[in-house]
Amino acid sequence: MRHFITTEDWTRSELQALIDRAKTFRKDPAGNALQGRSVALLFFNPSLRTRTSFEVGIHQLGGQAIILQPGKDAWPIEFELGTKMDGETEEHVKEAAGVLSRYVDMIAIRAFPKFENWQEDRQDKVIRAFEKYASVPVINMETVTHPCQELALMMAIQKNVGNPDGKKFLLTWTYHPRPLNTAVANSALMIAAKFGMEVTLLCPNEDYLLDPRYMKAAESYAMAEGRTITVTHDIEQAYAGARMVYAKSWGALPYFGRWQDEKPIREAHQHFIVDEQKMAMTDNACFSHCLPLRRNVKATDGVVESENSLVLEEAENRLHVQKALMEELMKSRAS
Repeated sequence: MRHFITTEDWTRSELQALIDRAKTFRKDPAGNALQGRSVALLFFNPSLRTRTSFEVGIHQLGGQAIILQPGKDAWPIEFELGTKMDGETEEHVKEAAGVLSRYVDMIAIRAFPKFENWQEDRQDKVIRAFEKYASVPVINMETVTHPCQELALMMAIQKNVGNPDGKKFLLTWTYHPRPLNTAVANSALMIAAKFGMEVTLLCPNEDYLLDPRYMKAAESYAMAEGRTITVTHDIEQAYAGARMVYAKSWGALPYFGRWQDEKPIREAHQHFIVDEQKMAMTDNACFSHCLPLRRNVKATDGVVESENSLVLEEAENRLHVQKALMEELMKSRAS
C-alpha cells in the first residue's frame, strides 16, 4: 500500500506514468477504479478547485466522496500524544484515522500550516499522523507541499512547452497583501527540478528563500538530471530566456508568525508583478499560476488572458491527474 504525501517519495518515471494516465482520462473521463468505493475528503481549510476536482473525479471513477470539515461538521481532532484532552478537541487522530479506515477506501487531507511557528509547521503533523494511523492510502490535498498541483503543472508544461528537459523554468515570487503558504512554491521548485528543467528562483532577497529541505531536494534532483538551481534577485536575469514562468506569492520564513514585521519588505516589492514587459524578456514563455490569482496584483490581466497563459488548463489537469493517482493507489492497496 502506498500513500501520496509528497512527490519526494515517488520517482520521475512513476510520476510520469501518472501524467500519462491522466492524459487518457482527459480524452475519456469515465473509469471504474472506485466502483463501490468511498473516499473521505478532510478539509481543515477552505477549497474551490481541490474539493470540486476530487469530488467530481471520485464520481467519474464510480465512487462516493465523503466531505468532512473537522471542527465544523465533524469533531475537532487532537494530534498530540499524551495530551489531556480537556480543551476544544473531542477526538484523537488515532481514533479518527482508525475509524475512517474501516469505513472508506482512501483518506485525503487538506491542512495548511497555522502560521505561528515554522519549525513546528514544517513537520506536517496533521497529514503525517493520518499516514501513521490510517490503514488505507492517504493523499495530500495541500499541506506544506501540494503534490497534486505538481502533477497538474507538469502535465500542462509537457503539453505546451514540450519535453521539459533543459528548458528554463522560472519560479517567481510575487506581491500579495498578506503572506501565504509556501506549499505551491516548494512543490513547483521540486517538480521542475525532478523533470530536468533548468530552474531559476526569483525572490526579493534571501529572506524569501524556501525551506532548506525543499531547496536541497530540488538541488539533488537537478544534479541527478545534470541541471542546476539558480537563485537570483535580479528580475531581468531571471526572465531572460525562460520558457515557463510560474508565479506564486509566499511569506518570508524568518518572519513566520511576525507578519507585521515583514509587511514593509513585502510592500516595497510590488514591482515583482508578472506583466507584459517582463514576459517580453522571455523566450516566448508560457505563464501559469495555481489559482486563486489576484489580478493586477500578482499578474496583469494581459498576462493572465494571453494565449500563453495555462492557468485554466493547469486547473483542469487537477481533475485528470487526481483520478490517475486514486486509480494507482487503489491498485497499490490491492497488491
